[in-house]
Amino acid sequence: MAACPDDPPTGPFEGPEKLLEIWFKPSPADVPRRRLRNRRQVRPQEGPEGGLGGHARHRPVQDPVRRGGHGGGRLSPQQSSLLAHCKHTHAPARSSESSLFVSPHRLILKTCGTTLNLLGVPRILEIARDHASLPTVYRLFYSRKAFMFPERQMGPHRDWRAEIDYLDNIFPNGAAYTIGKVNGDHWLLYMTAPGEDGLNGNTRPNTPLQHPLNGATSDEQANSVDADDAAPEQTPSTDDEISQDYTIEILMTHLSPTACAPFMTNPNASPESDISPSAQAMSLSSSLGISELFPPHVTTLDAYSFTPCGYSCNALLKWREDAGTDPTKPGEGYYTIHVTPESGWSYASFECNVPLPSAPSGDTHAPDGKKRIPDLRTLIRRVVNIFQPGRLTLTLFISGEDNSNAEEEDGESAVEAAQRATAQGTASAEAPSGFSGAYRRTDKINYEFGGYDLAFATFELRQ
Repeated sequence: MAACPDDPPTGPFEGPEKLLEIWFKPSPADVPRRRLRNRRQVRPQEGPEGGLGGHARHRPVQDPVRRGGHGGGRLSPQQSSLLAHCKHTHAPARSSESSLFVSPHRLILKTCGTTLNLLGVPRILEIARDHASLPTVYRLFYSRKAFMFPERQMGPHRDWRAEIDYLDNIFPNGAAYTIGKVNGDHWLLYMTAPGEDGLNGNTRPNTPLQHPLNGATSDEQANSVDADDAAPEQTPSTDDEISQDYTIEILMTHLSPTACAPFMTNPNASPESDISPSAQAMSLSSSLGISELFPPHVTTLDAYSFTPCGYSCNALLKWREDAGTDPTKPGEGYYTIHVTPESGWSYASFECNVPLPSAPSGDTHAPDGKKRIPDLRTLIRRVVNIFQPGRLTLTLFISGEDNSNAEEEDGESAVEAAQRATAQGTASAEAPSGFSGAYRRTDKINYEFGGYDLAFATFELRQ
């Protein structure tokens, strides 16, 4: 395999992503059903008759997000290119050097490099309001690891304070956090309080902003809420009906040369080769064990290999047999992987929102003979064995109620289990390269805020 130039003409590439997650409703069950206004309006073929899930499939609505929006809110093709798409009932996914997941009630956009992620927010809110009957935001989350090359960023992304100011200009109830060592590995989070339950503040209606970054917003604008937009109170009758929110991220740097090599494109390959970037990436996913992170029978995987190097994949996971039949019961999720293998700034990220068991169950197969989804410790070890990082940051973000119910026999919560899983090392027979590295923890922070528990930890490979 060939290596990317050590100093390409465009300079180093920023691997750490900007992760934007916008919730318009607490769950798919809360999305209002829409009536067809005329015969020419397209009815979604799957899922609820409303929200983002159906309309997000229509290219005339999607394209303006990628072409540009009001007030310079631009995600141009040069900054975030659409390559492919796959879908489940409630979660279509787009593959590119970035990732886009769309559900009836929620949108997740993850972009790397110098993309202007936040400048797309006003246009996203406009689309949700005008095309999906979602005029308000329930919650917004924006997070990222500290940039490797912050001086190369553009717009509000040049500085964390500027990103905060930009979001504060749109959302009156946001809060920003820096978690970890300010002069070392740290993670940045901006989140808003729930906007429709009347308990923790309200979110402004989705009117696209056209005032400047540092423009003033009147108290009247900040506090105005349309009472008609309030959602009816939901009272789940069983734990099974609670909509879980669970996200794990493994952010890895200083990848080993052995782990980086497969993600380099062979410069001697013929330009007329019949192997497409997607086919090449799918073969790579299989050979490295990426396609086996979760059982194949629950996984729909889409992947892409870049030239001269790099890799991206999105996987949709149907982790419950009855997933998609009842919007009040979660059962579908995703994982996404981005890889920047260049020497000097190598980086790989893994993100997944499937609620995982904290510890092995003792039986890797269900009664019907099919493989079970991995427990938290096993998944972390599988990912780390593939990318063999010198350093890694782990975050587990889980709603407080879910975390309190996720107890092991010894009383350890899912958050604490995540803290301990990586600290125990990554020696595993599953590593095809024979990698058996063990890690020491260099930072550990548990945080409780806004109805969520966060586990943050950083690790270094033992020499």
